[in-house]
Amino acid sequence: MASSSCNKSFCSNYMLLKPEECSVSDLARILFSSKNLGQKEFVDVDTPNEELNMTKEPLSRRWVFFISILVQKVLIKIAKPLAGFGNTIEYWLNLQNVNGGFFRLIFNSLRGRAVVPDKESAAYLSFIGNLDKRVELDFSKIVEEVEGRRRYDEAISIMAAKAAYENKAWIETTVNQHWKMDFVGSYDFWNDYQQKATTQAFVLQDKNVDPELIVVAFRGTEFFNSDDWISDFNLSWYDIPGMGKVHAGFMKALGLQKSLGWPKEIEQTDTDTNNINQPSPAYYFLRKLLKQLLEKNENAKFVVTGHSLGGALAILFPAILAYHEESWLLKRLGGVYTFGQPRVGDENFVEYMKEQLAKYEVPYYRVVYSNDMILGEEPDKNGLALLLFLPKMLNAGWELIRSCILPCVNGWKYQEGGLLLFMRVVGLLLPGIPAHCPQDYVNATRLGSLKTSQSSKRLA
Repeated sequence: MASSSCNKSFCSNYMLLKPEECSVSDLARILFSSKNLGQKEFVDVDTPNEELNMTKEPLSRRWVFFISILVQKVLIKIAKPLAGFGNTIEYWLNLQNVNGGFFRLIFNSLRGRAVVPDKESAAYLSFIGNLDKRVELDFSKIVEEVEGRRRYDEAISIMAAKAAYENKAWIETTVNQHWKMDFVGSYDFWNDYQQKATTQAFVLQDKNVDPELIVVAFRGTEFFNSDDWISDFNLSWYDIPGMGKVHAGFMKALGLQKSLGWPKEIEQTDTDTNNINQPSPAYYFLRKLLKQLLEKNENAKFVVTGHSLGGALAILFPAILAYHEESWLLKRLGGVYTFGQPRVGDENFVEYMKEQLAKYEVPYYRVVYSNDMILGEEPDKNGLALLLFLPKMLNAGWELIRSCILPCVNGWKYQEGGLLLFMRVVGLLLPGIPAHCPQDYVNATRLGSLKTSQSSKRLA
């Protein structure tokens, strides 16, 4: 359904890009047209025209709109072949895994005994999982009481954010058997705008700490999923009174209702993927589940985490809790840990979140590694630092060299496989891609110092 037919009464103004309605000539006019962007058919807008006047914008800003729409159009066109290619790559990687490697696969095939991977099994890994197969938790740096709890939560958060990319069986086995914690559930959530389940998250309970800890981990951008990448690259926003401009794609993924906006309550359905009912939206289901879990232990706390797109949803979740004045839940929120998180709002949203996080004393840590490809100021005021491309390439070269040094200095747990080394080589030409993957965030939390700041420029 077109965005113009959706209820927008919950916001004061908005700017929604519609790349499917943008022609090739329209793309060229973004850079050189004398008309305001708000006068284009591929933009659904209710905001002062001067804010969208491309002739008054620097070329760098117009270039960002151009790239955003172009990338979305390409992703829409290649959605099915990209998914098919990704499934083939993942199947081939898992075929080697279950047979003990490439040469063992050839040997088994010659004997007619090749093992076929099961996509629903606990042994089947996503592309992200194949980049970094580590499953163990590392609490080796928890040495001081003051820093210890943050180290503990951070260690669980990054591994949970990485695990969120995997299937239910893999996550359940890892949580129960490797981490010795309690797996609550892994869920697919409904996107009302796309009319399908596009958002995933899982929940665990760690009863080994006092107070008990509940972790909510949102899945990030799947490598070969066009819908996820479109959400990341879309610069559309809604301006919510009292909150500021917020990324439209992230709100839709979290549970924004097409006909209702953000009502405090909605009628929910079962999230069981085997149930024929439509799954619930992420925000409403997780809010209800957390209330049920936290009521069982008055001392329990919960943290939310995620990598990439998952990180954006992780910080947006408490924002909507505050919007709905869910004080009881916010007082039980022990922290928000995001990794490679793109920004989800403008400066007004930053101030709103600073106020809310301070009010409920919620610690928030946004970890961004090196030259991560995430956009620095999405969805407002963006630009391209083309002059920094060469230094980024040199840094990617150093990252490749360091990946070979790490195992020698810190042990075999830091040894990288062929797929990850290949991605680092790709990073020499496309800096930022390997730096966005979870493996370096795992390394950073295990080997880095606690110097992550809560800068107001990075709060959202």
